[in-house]
Amino acid sequence: MSQKNGQWSSKLGFILASAGAAIGLGAIWKLPYVTGQSGGGAFFLIFVLFTLLIGLPMLLSEYILGRGTQSEAVTAYKKVVPTKQGWAWVGRMGVLGCFLLLTFYSVVGGWIFVYSGLGVTGAVIDPAVNPSDLFANIIGTPWITLLGLGLFTLANVLVISLGVQNGIEKANKWMMPLLFLMFVVLVVRALTLDGAMEGVKFFLWPDFTHITGKALLEALGQSFFGLAVGFSCLVTYSSYLKKDVSLPNSAGSVVILTVLVSFFAGLAIFPVVFAYDLEPASGPGLLFMVLPTAFSQMPFGEIFLAMFLLLFLFATLTSSFSLYEIIVAAFIEKWQMSRSALTLLLGVVVFIAAIPSALSSSLLADVSIFGKTVFDATDFLVSNLMLPLGNLLIAIFIAYVVDKEFVKKELLIGSQMGQGYFRTYRLLMLIVVPIVISVVMLNMLLKF
Repeated sequence: MSQKNGQWSSKLGFILASAGAAIGLGAIWKLPYVTGQSGGGAFFLIFVLFTLLIGLPMLLSEYILGRGTQSEAVTAYKKVVPTKQGWAWVGRMGVLGCFLLLTFYSVVGGWIFVYSGLGVTGAVIDPAVNPSDLFANIIGTPWITLLGLGLFTLANVLVISLGVQNGIEKANKWMMPLLFLMFVVLVVRALTLDGAMEGVKFFLWPDFTHITGKALLEALGQSFFGLAVGFSCLVTYSSYLKKDVSLPNSAGSVVILTVLVSFFAGLAIFPVVFAYDLEPASGPGLLFMVLPTAFSQMPFGEIFLAMFLLLFLFATLTSSFSLYEIIVAAFIEKWQMSRSALTLLLGVVVFIAAIPSALSSSLLADVSIFGKTVFDATDFLVSNLMLPLGNLLIAIFIAYVVDKEFVKKELLIGSQMGQGYFRTYRLLMLIVVPIVISVVMLNMLLKF
């Protein structure tokens, strides 16, 4: 499979693509507002610990399956245990999960496309425009949401149709460094504001009095969402990886980059929020409604806001590339279609399937599924049910089904890590990871 779909031209290309898959809505949009709602520094510290102890082993597990079989998500499970073909449904669930995720992820991507365009013109922080009214108007106007959805879908189709090296890898090699560069500029600007240090203190000083059971579960879920593990996207990405690349080093680099971007996001946002006496626990509207208010009061605010929105767009696109790629890779051989034709077909199907979510705040606002809009119901199904289930099944599969020697060989090949590293990884996957994920799943089911 990897030969037909191509290979990464370098270890750096793979790391940037994997980091791009991880760094998206989770790191830049969701983490800041969840951190704000959960008391700040203590939540961020717990998120980092969960990312290292739970997220990193899960990331390694997907890498082991993909690089070890050189196959996309569905075929990988078939190859590694040929006598137990039922496990291929884990890969199929991942493909379905990625598709469902795209049906609402692309809607938010469309909003960001629209905001990026308005940000360049300065319309987002026009004194005559109320940010809350602007956001409500954008998501409540059918043609605007569908236009944004179409543009976001088209951008993905154009990149994915070019393949692994010429499309995904090249796009990430440009977009990820630019993303970090813009983050540095924004962080420097945020930290020079009067009152900024109060925001830094809120974000980094651990105050465990605000930590609840719900906050702990949110932190774990954020580590899954932040690393893009659970849907086997990175099984597919790692199937394009050469055998001489160290999986522990690659996974470690991706985790460091993801945590670093989450750190930058907090330093870019909370100093601004506190400098202008805004509410850090503003929820999902923090990016679209609260920050424009702050940037409008800042010298050259329109430039910094446009930069932030462009950064957000880049991060959202690099994540969606991985969602498209797992679906394309799963069907490209089965259907014997060219990559460009299959990607175009997928783009059309995703666009059509995403229309109900796109219209959830306008024409379909009265449509309810278990008391939720189509957008919110799809988000809940994917993020709170399918994602934890995917992680649990992968953890059980790699720890209790796959041959121990296969796992050990793939984990350590091309690496300078020794037996101690493998034993630590094995212990986490056998006991810690399944138990913690099971607790999260039980909590989600009880909520449901």
